[in-house]
Amino acid sequence: MIPNLPLYIPSLFILAIIFTYSFLIIAVHKNNSTKTTIIVSGIILIWLTIQYILAKNNFYLVTNTFPPRFALLILPPLLMILALFISGRGRRFIDSLPISTLTLLHVVRILVEIILFRLFVYRCVPILMTFEGRNFDILAGLSAPFIFYFGYINKSLSRGFLLAWNSITLLLLFNIVVIAIFSTPSPFQKLAFLQPNIAILYFPFNWLPSFIVPTVLFAHLVSFRRLMRSET
Repeated sequence: MIPNLPLYIPSLFILAIIFTYSFLIIAVHKNNSTKTTIIVSGIILIWLTIQYILAKNNFYLVTNTFPPRFALLILPPLLMILALFISGRGRRFIDSLPISTLTLLHVVRILVEIILFRLFVYRCVPILMTFEGRNFDILAGLSAPFIFYFGYINKSLSRGFLLAWNSITLLLLFNIVVIAIFSTPSPFQKLAFLQPNIAILYFPFNWLPSFIVPTVLFAHLVSFRRLMRSET
């Protein structure tokens, strides 16, 4: 873990991981067999364990390699998402997921933004990555419960409105991801040299780009596919 960081900060982050994992598994289990749920759950837990081992062995603290080692946090989940969308079996799995639950999953972005601000206070991320800088992702988390209720329970929001909300909040996600990548110590660093993004190089915060961010992205992409097919 990051030296001299108060225990409550990684503890809050573990809570964010549990929240994200729980909502994703709830979404999977709703319209799928127990076997499918166990397989998905197992894949996620194996991936989290791999990232735990790498971070605990200081794998990501070597920051001068090309390509940068933190690419291993991001690329495998992205390739998995791509595989799901291009395969017939993957698309059938995607179409089984309730986008109402996946919409509510975005609430985790509130907790993540609070954690990022506390990490900034302890000089583990730059101010650019917080809501006092250029990160407005908290708006996605704050609005998610209203979108969930009025879009999928009350059903008073149009498909166009739901698509627009997903588009805007996806852009908010891309914004912070780009800032985070260019603020991380590596040959590609362009921002925040005085106080770089070192948090993701340590456990448990390496689970942010390797699990929470891909899950949020996946939730958006599933919603886009379902909404474009006029399914809510």
